[in-house]
Amino acid sequence: MALKDNLERFRELNRQAAAGGGEERIRRQHEQGKLSARERLEILLDHGSFVELDRFKTHRCADFDMAAKKIPGDAVVTGYGAIDGRLVYVYSQDFTVFGGSLSGVVAEKVGKVMDLAMKNGAPIVGINDSGGARIQEGVVSLAGYADIFLRNVLASGVIPQISAILGPCAGGAVYSPAITDFIFMVKANSYMFITGPDVIKAVTHEEVTKEDLGGSQTHNAKSGVAHFAAESEKECLVMIRELMGFLPSNNQEDPPFHPTDDDPLRRDRRLNDLIPDNPTRPYDMKELILAVVDEGYFYEVQRDFARNIIIGFARLGGRPVGLVANQPAHLAGCLDIDASAKAARFIRFCDCFNIPLLSFVDVPGFLPGAAQEYQGIIRHGAKLLYAYAEATVPKVAVITRKAYGGAYIVMSSKHLRGDVNLAYPTGEIAVMGPEGAINIIFRDALEKSQDPVRTREELTENYRRNFANPFKAAELGYVDAVIYPEETRPMLIRSLEMLKNKRDQNPPKKHGNIPL
Repeated sequence: MALKDNLERFRELNRQAAAGGGEERIRRQHEQGKLSARERLEILLDHGSFVELDRFKTHRCADFDMAAKKIPGDAVVTGYGAIDGRLVYVYSQDFTVFGGSLSGVVAEKVGKVMDLAMKNGAPIVGINDSGGARIQEGVVSLAGYADIFLRNVLASGVIPQISAILGPCAGGAVYSPAITDFIFMVKANSYMFITGPDVIKAVTHEEVTKEDLGGSQTHNAKSGVAHFAAESEKECLVMIRELMGFLPSNNQEDPPFHPTDDDPLRRDRRLNDLIPDNPTRPYDMKELILAVVDEGYFYEVQRDFARNIIIGFARLGGRPVGLVANQPAHLAGCLDIDASAKAARFIRFCDCFNIPLLSFVDVPGFLPGAAQEYQGIIRHGAKLLYAYAEATVPKVAVITRKAYGGAYIVMSSKHLRGDVNLAYPTGEIAVMGPEGAINIIFRDALEKSQDPVRTREELTENYRRNFANPFKAAELGYVDAVIYPEETRPMLIRSLEMLKNKRDQNPPKKHGNIPL
């Protein structure tokens, strides 16, 4: 009889756990274009691979009549499964249960899968949809957040950590996603902010909507907090699966190899005409990237933020690479504060997880202006320099056109331990552009000239011929080879093949002090 009772109780607990906050609350989720916590995991993970943990765990709060309000599993679904057959740990906050709020028990459940992920060297994906700390539990919920934050920090650079924001994420809750490697948001339903519109209005008298304050577009285009924006939850979860295909499971493994039918010796003669004859004319660096990488497939990161630099993942000869490229079609490819910080963090991620770095360089310098100086371009630009210099993964760079001054140095130059540095014949490597150099070097000659316009043209042409080219740098060994643009793909694949067993290390230390 006892066994029969236990079986019945077991079935009832399973039913309650699966129902979450109940049919009505799940219906409201669906009406808002949101999926339930379990439906999200079904899309994210390989079919039938999810194994749930702590399914029957409930909160221990007795205040505010909470003892009578217990739902098995509380406000988060946790466990493990597979993405493309590879182990991954997951947690999915359930907004239908107490608004997805974080209780001490919710924090314990999340902490358990994070600990398992670290012990087993597997990525963790967190799906965030929560009203924040559970007020009824007071400081217990705050302590729970701190426990999660600490684990995020200790896991950083050891296992990939991915966050999906599929609902509200406010107050202290935003700091866990902020520490993780990549943040995905969904248009219309995702929000992240430290203080909401009502608090801001009360304190500063500013009126702002949730969408303008912390919506998907805000964090993908303005703040740079998020890395990806999706049209729907399903698209978001599929994008996470796609990203995982470029990443190793942990920092001791190499990224996964994907066989390709794309010929490694393939040449593209269209590239010979990509760089304009006029050095002031823009072109789209993405055309070069798509022409060179396997199957023309480029998984861009932070597409709408700091568009003067491009970052993302691709494959060359089946092996993942992290791509960093100046974009001449936006701000002439200048480096500014946002571009420097964007690229620096991406470079450090790739270095953490053994992903080779490929840089396409066309940079006239750092963006000039008082606003940039006041906001710390020196400090932020130094982040990019620091990241390239610190990285020990294979580093290959191609100078397509301009590489001037300090910007030449910071963009994976030979002097920052670049392994292979190539240049097109159109490359211009110098302290500064011809026009600026002529103004300084030949100031007196220009002032005394009877025909200053003609004199300037002759001096500029002479400077460009003798200095603004890749050959002086090649003479000094700062450029390993000057190549025709059509040779880019085979040269890159050969270089990466040569470097695949590279071993390099930094001096022993607790950690460096990057200029944050």
